[in-house]
Amino acid sequence: MTKLSVNINKIATIRNARGGNIPNVVEAAINIERFGADGITVHPRPDGRHIRYDDVFELKKVITTEFNVEGFPDADFMDLVLKVKPDQVTLVPDPPHVLTSNAGWDTIKQQSYLTEIVQKLKSNGMRVSLFIDPLPERIIAAKATGADRIEFYTEAYASQFDSSPEHAIRPYISAAMVANEVGLGINAGHDLNLKNLAYFNRMIPDLLEVSIGHALISDALYLGLEETVKRYQGLLMK
Repeated sequence: MTKLSVNINKIATIRNARGGNIPNVVEAAINIERFGADGITVHPRPDGRHIRYDDVFELKKVITTEFNVEGFPDADFMDLVLKVKPDQVTLVPDPPHVLTSNAGWDTIKQQSYLTEIVQKLKSNGMRVSLFIDPLPERIIAAKATGADRIEFYTEAYASQFDSSPEHAIRPYISAAMVANEVGLGINAGHDLNLKNLAYFNRMIPDLLEVSIGHALISDALYLGLEETVKRYQGLLMK
């Protein structure tokens, strides 16, 4: 069964809109685990507009499943994860001004840069995943950095799913086969939802983990958090 890691950034966004600590992101993470999620994901950004660095330290104290911290590996982010030591670090090529992740790493051009970062994280006991587009040549280059996994950037799949699921999934299947051949674990995330998740999960060989935040938290406004987590988990049973 593919693991579900719930990104709780949007819960922090609601909290930050009013200040204070409602909703409480730590309590939310504990409940999400209790409702059956396999992990918690956060993506702190330099402006602190949702998850803040102090949240990451507090979450580390209570998470009993898998803790995945995403982000761009600038000096502050590296200092954070080297102190917190989450189970997994997902490196994302986000410049500070972007609203949300919108591209994968060019692991060919940035191979030397990424190799140094990956090795530093791995030597400190963390699994490393690289956020990446489904391009075989970049997957091969990702393997050369020493990364343990890749995380497919699935916005292209999600945007094409309604018109042609078969066309939308095709490059991801090809890329997954390459990842399997070179020995990279496969994660996925971005715009996966209750409508398109089951097909993606069924079609991608050896998919290990999906990270879902925006859609899941939005669905929870209508369905409730417990019911929503259960529905997403149900879609991940192959």
